[in-house]
Amino acid sequence: MKMRFILLMSVCFATRLASAGEIRETNSPVLANAPRSMSALDDTQKLGPGDRVTYRVIEDQDDPRSLTITDSGELEVPYYGLVPAAGKTSRQLAREIKGLLEQKLYRQATVVVAVELVNRTRTTGKVYVTGQVRNKGSFEIPAGEGLTVSKAIVNAGGFSDFSDKRNVKLIRKTAEGTKSFEINVLEIWEKGKLEKDLAVQPNDLIVVHERLVNF
Repeated sequence: MKMRFILLMSVCFATRLASAGEIRETNSPVLANAPRSMSALDDTQKLGPGDRVTYRVIEDQDDPRSLTITDSGELEVPYYGLVPAAGKTSRQLAREIKGLLEQKLYRQATVVVAVELVNRTRTTGKVYVTGQVRNKGSFEIPAGEGLTVSKAIVNAGGFSDFSDKRNVKLIRKTAEGTKSFEINVLEIWEKGKLEKDLAVQPNDLIVVHERLVNF
């Protein structure tokens, strides 16, 4: 009889713990919105100093922690230490941390890193605009902002009176060589074809040619 009572109490206690865990999981907005697999992590946006990220190791069954990348570009990983983070995407950083943790602390670590807040006071590089615009030069690319070709032209003061708005050239240097894209900015502005407004990358060059016929 005593043994049955102990077993019954154990089951009730375990049930309460499970229920509490379910309530915490449901009521935590950070936990509810955080990615739950490494394949779902962002692999485009580069992290930088001042960015705040949520960090979690799924196997720990803990809520995500809010961590900030230091001014030197490092992330203080719980139970491990500083890991270089600036210039990496969330997925790249998560994979690197996974490897480090599995070397010393975990048999298996599913690491989830997600951007919580971007430090918009930092920049990711510069884009260069030349040709038939009102203010030629280089312009900062704000972190976390989707700066496109048309927006970069606006930042350069807009088109001049004789610019060719239909054949704007974007020149980009890559590991495979130099790539060139033709963008019809007039079509983007007048017809709303925003999908053709390419996002600029650091060191891109935008060239606005003069119209062949000016009248």
